Amino acid sequence: MRVDLAEESDLVSVMNVLDGADLDVSAATVRRALDRSLALVARSEAGTVLGTIVCVDREPEVLVEAIAVRPNRRGQGIGMRLIEAAGDRWGPLLARFEPELWSFYESLGFVKAPALKLDDGRLAARCQPD
Repeated sequence: MRVDLAEESDLVSVMNVLDGADLDVSAATVRRALDRSLALVARSEAGTVLGTIVCVDREPEVLVEAIAVRPNRRGQGIGMRLIEAAGDRWGPLLARFEPELWSFYESLGFVKAPALKLDDGRLAARCQPD
């Protein structure tokens, strides 16, 4: 498996992975991330997109809009590889997510950011690259 910068030709595959994870991310958001080089994909040796991370600009951190892995490939470290690659490429990451996803984000190395108050009930967490 390798992690690459996502390209415009990956749009359908990225959307399929996001839809498979039941994430509500619009194609317009993914296109903007692709245009700004803020999306990565994890590919199999055959080139199949196994997972993706889609980010948006934010200072001083990059905001993770979505991260997803194909259901049959979960638990294989693909999400961790995507987070590591994003951190290496863009620096500190910030994510906002539903409370029930905390264990997933914590397993990826995120630490809660209680100073960030979200009015919609979601949590915020940061991940510093090594």
